[in-house]
Amino acid sequence: QVQLVESGGGLVQAGGPLRLSCVASGRAFSLLVMGWFRQAPGKEREFVAGISWSGGKTYYADSVKGRFTISRDNAKNTVYLQMNSLKPDDTAVYYCAADPGPLVEGNYYGMAYWGKGTLVTVSS
Repeated sequence: QVQLVESGGGLVQAGGPLRLSCVASGRAFSLLVMGWFRQAPGKEREFVAGISWSGGKTYYADSVKGRFTISRDNAKNTVYLQMNSLKPDDTAVYYCAADPGPLVEGNYYGMAYWGKGTLVTVSS
């Protein structure tokens, strides 16, 4: 079993940055592909970004390309989501997810393990 704990959410003004972190435990982190998803009020959960085991491959939703960066530190069992140029439409609960993988481009859903989420609110 893998446990995931997100942190770093909060209230930020439009245009500002925020960095989310997710610490994993329960399984060798380097054997997990990681992802970030989000769910806005009244909407379905959507893929935001994904990263391969070593971090050599990353994938992004079109809505966040050029603004968000996913990265991982395997020594710290942590995956990050750096969010820049935030917009009110980015307001959502952000979830960290993990899976043994592999991470296949375009096929991000169905990850095995999920965190409880952290709320990001972007004010206009």
